[in-house]
Amino acid sequence: MDEAASIRLNKALADAGVTSRRQADALIAAGRVTVNGTVVTELGRKVDPGRDALAVDGKSVSLRRDAGNLTLMLHKRPGCVTTARDPEGRPTVFDALPARFRKRRLFSVGRLDYFSEGLLLLTTDGELAFRLAHPRWHVAKRYRVTVRGAVGQNTLDAMARGMTLAEGEALAPVPARIVKRLGPDRFVLEMELSQGVNRQVRRMCRDLQLTVLQLVRVAQGPLALGELPPGECRELTAGELTALRRAVGLDGERSETRPQTVREITARPAERPQQKHRAAPQSRVRRGR
Repeated sequence: MDEAASIRLNKALADAGVTSRRQADALIAAGRVTVNGTVVTELGRKVDPGRDALAVDGKSVSLRRDAGNLTLMLHKRPGCVTTARDPEGRPTVFDALPARFRKRRLFSVGRLDYFSEGLLLLTTDGELAFRLAHPRWHVAKRYRVTVRGAVGQNTLDAMARGMTLAEGEALAPVPARIVKRLGPDRFVLEMELSQGVNRQVRRMCRDLQLTVLQLVRVAQGPLALGELPPGECRELTAGELTALRRAVGLDGERSETRPQTVREITARPAERPQQKHRAAPQSRVRRGR
């Protein structure tokens, strides 16, 4: 094998647009990936994209692609899901993509729930998706949230201190402010989140006796939704892509060591093994990340 040309198996699968690096590791560990016809379960296995033949569940994976990676910004509409297929038959964010993008192996970076809307990234770049989803690189997301209920300084302070949800999940501080008052009990809030807790905004509002009327993601890291119409998508500009990659350490510098085992990858944050030179969770909370 040409060591100069070899790359890790999970990266090869991600670069081919099969899935993210994290999910690729899970596929490998489950024995669903073959290299030159042989099942491989070693997560650190390296392959030569120019010579080795890869398959997932018996289906060949093309490692030579005619075009580079593609990353889109989509203004997700409410009333659709972010999965490629929905068992309930609901519309997905992929259904309305322009024809020129439909044959690309795009997958969503994170999710917005069925009723939420706003900025959603779709990409073929597995490494970028891996880092945007990984807690090591905290890329903040900003939301405009219209709520019904009483919003005072105590409400904003509770978010800013870091809440513990009714289910017991501890949250990092969430900077929040009132953007507009629509009536005696209706407000538009702006909230900035750095975690990937499922339905975090809605659950925070629930615990503060607020009803969410509209939830829009308006920014993710250096990217802003701007005037992109609902349901429309566009490719990121070169400047936006560079800024996004820089935000997750993909700016040409050597990346930090990432978890290599399925246990480390799938463990809940409290179960992740401590790593050297990594700040403790409390430190991140104090910095407001």
